[in-house]
Amino acid sequence: MVRPAGPVRKLIILALVLLPLAGSLLAIRLLWRRAVGWGDLGLMVGLYVPISMGITIGFHRYLTHRGFKTATPIKLLLLVLGSMALEGPALVWAANHRKHHALSDQTGDPHSPQNGFVHAHIGWLFTGMDADARVYARDLVDDRLVQVVSQLFPLWALLSLAIPFAIGGWHGLIWGGAVRIFLTHHVTWSVNSVCHTFGSRPFGTKDRSRNQWLIGLLALGEGWHNNHHAFPRSALHGLRWWQLDLSGLTIRLLERIRLVSAVQRVGAAELRARLSRGARMLGDGNEAIAFDSTPAA
Repeated sequence: MVRPAGPVRKLIILALVLLPLAGSLLAIRLLWRRAVGWGDLGLMVGLYVPISMGITIGFHRYLTHRGFKTATPIKLLLLVLGSMALEGPALVWAANHRKHHALSDQTGDPHSPQNGFVHAHIGWLFTGMDADARVYARDLVDDRLVQVVSQLFPLWALLSLAIPFAIGGWHGLIWGGAVRIFLTHHVTWSVNSVCHTFGSRPFGTKDRSRNQWLIGLLALGEGWHNNHHAFPRSALHGLRWWQLDLSGLTIRLLERIRLVSAVQRVGAAELRARLSRGARMLGDGNEAIAFDSTPAA
C-alpha cells in the first residue's frame, strides 16, 4: 500500500488531531449556550458505538489477533467501520499493533510510556507509525479485501463525516463527526498510555500492561489490557462478570446468531495457572485478583 511521504503524512495526522479538537471546543461553546439537543448527543453515541466497535472488534480482535472467523460481508463491514474511526488504514493499524505486542514496553515499541506518557498517548503518531507490514502483517498484505479497504481509506474518512452531516446538518457534523472522532481517538490512545501506566496487574506479563476499569467502560472492553496482553488471541477481554466488555458481549451475540465462529477463549485451567504464576512474578506492589472457574463473560 502506498503511503504519503513523511512531511505530508505528518500534516495529515496533525489535521486529524487538531480538527476534531477544534470541533469539540466549538461543541463546548454550543453546550454553554444551550444550543444542543438530545438528538445531537444521540447521534454522537449512535455513531460512537458501532464505529468504535469497528476498531475494537474489527481492527483489533479480528484483524490483528485473529480472535474469531467470519464471512466476507461481516469482515467488510467491520473494516469499513474501523476505518471510519479515522485511526489510519486497516493494514497500517494492524501492523503497528502487532509490532506493539512483539516489542511491548521495549525498545522499538511504537507507543510505550517508557518514552513518556505524552509519547504513548499521542506523540507516537508522528514518530512511530512505521511498522513494516511485510514483517508484522504479511498475511494481511496478501489479503485482497484488506488491501482494497486500506487503499480506500480517504473514502471511509469522508463517509465518516458525510453521514452525520446528512442526518443532522452542521450540528450533526460537529457532534456525530468532530466530537465523536475526538472521543474515539483519545479513548483509543488512552489504552496505549493510561493502560500501561495506571491500574491493576492480575497477570504477570513482560510489559507494563494494566487493567483500568474506566477505560474498560469507555473503550468498550479494551481497558482490560493486562488480561489482553496475558491472552492476546482471546476475543473476550473481560474475564470476570464485573469486567464489562461490550465488544466481547457483541462477539458472543454474533457467535450465537452464527455470524462469527471459532471464537478464541481462555480456559478456566489456563486462567488459574496464569494467575498462580502471575502472583509469583509480580513485584510492583499490585496483588493478583482471584478468579473463579467461570468462563469469560
